[in-house]
Amino acid sequence: MSRARQQVEIGAPPAAVMAVITDFAAYPSFLPWMRRVEVLRHERSPRPQDIPAWEVRFSIQLIRPLKYTLRLELPEPLHLSWSLVEGIFRSNDGSWVLDALADGQRTLATYEIELLTGSFVPGSVMRSLVGRDLPDLLLRFRNEAERRQGT
Repeated sequence: MSRARQQVEIGAPPAAVMAVITDFAAYPSFLPWMRRVEVLRHERSPRPQDIPAWEVRFSIQLIRPLKYTLRLELPEPLHLSWSLVEGIFRSNDGSWVLDALADGQRTLATYEIELLTGSFVPGSVMRSLVGRDLPDLLLRFRNEAERRQGT
């Protein structure tokens, strides 16, 4: 099992950062290993007590092409969590938690992930994905949020 937790400060308000995180279809434009993203289902309800949720299929290119589907939920406006529906992993659970910094125009983003590999993914690939590639992932989300804010 591979686990990681990392934080990054982003020069954009939390709502703007969450807009980037939940813009799944845009991922291939700023994440070079992301080949395709398909939003299979988006559950919205007019009732405020209901939690927005998505089912999203991701196609990535690491050493070889990999596909997996996640269920992502937004239980709070600044907290996105996910769990594996199907794919190459035995489990893929994680979250983004966003906190406004003192000026309200910057965000502290905390990303957590826990992956358990299946038989088709070598442990070295997973350690690389979680350990080495996580800082790059966070920087790419930061850069995209700041680009959209014009900063």
